Amino acid sequence: MSTWTFEAIGTRWDIDTVQPLAPEAEADVLAQVDRFDRTWSRFRDDSVVTAMAGSAGTWSDVGSAGPLLDLYDGLHRATAGSVTPLVGQALVDLGYDADYSLVQRAEPSVPDDWAALRSRGEVAVGSDGEVRTSRPLLLDVGAAGKGLLVDLVVGVLADHGVEEATVDGSGDLRHVGGQPIRVALEHPGDASRAVGVVEVADGWALCASAVNRRAWGDGLHHVVDGRTGRPTCDVVATWTLVDGSCMVADGLATAHFFADPQTLLDLHPHHFVRIHADGRVLRSPNLPGELFT
Repeated sequence: MSTWTFEAIGTRWDIDTVQPLAPEAEADVLAQVDRFDRTWSRFRDDSVVTAMAGSAGTWSDVGSAGPLLDLYDGLHRATAGSVTPLVGQALVDLGYDADYSLVQRAEPSVPDDWAALRSRGEVAVGSDGEVRTSRPLLLDVGAAGKGLLVDLVVGVLADHGVEEATVDGSGDLRHVGGQPIRVALEHPGDASRAVGVVEVADGWALCASAVNRRAWGDGLHHVVDGRTGRPTCDVVATWTLVDGSCMVADGLATAHFFADPQTLLDLHPHHFVRIHADGRVLRSPNLPGELFT
């Protein structure tokens, strides 16, 4: 196997393939990453999301906005409002801002009701792929966006004839072609240990989320409850396995911090593991792997 490693959107990426990728394939992957970042990043001043935060408008060339925002609609309902792309201002208030100040500047803002905005057409996606917003909104698609980017990178590789690959965006992974792979589940309190191992089959995605991955103060981390604007504290780590979509797996991994597991299983078939702050471990039936705790 050959591994190509690079840094993008603030994290490490590893792409494993049978043969080294051609320079043209690598260039197209990086171009796809840049297009995604120029659309969805709230950390750069030239992105579409930053422009949306400044004014209402119609925004063209917003790649995959329809499927992504549709996923947020379902997750918002399933979590009674906890998962929402409107947590951007709360994260800024808590210090996870464009300057990475990591210093809380204010009490976190409570996000508006995403479902209400969508029902009133204040955020709409047209059949032409354009996104229309009726007022300034600071979106943060971190709950599912990196998973979407993994899917887009897998698509670029397929366009270049790469039939076997594992794309790992530091916790958001999709495996295509070849034999299943075994992946360790990192202990949320000790990166040198694993809490278990799962098998990722052809076409499946594995996504992990943990409160220690982006933490910068006492009780301050990136998993924010959209009902309060504050970081959640009941669950410390989640993993999800989904057939065919890293975006969905990523979104469900976030949703498992807030929702009843059966509600999420009814929303989309998947496997899951989640660890609570009190040490309880929940897992889906027939998980393709084993847990050590």
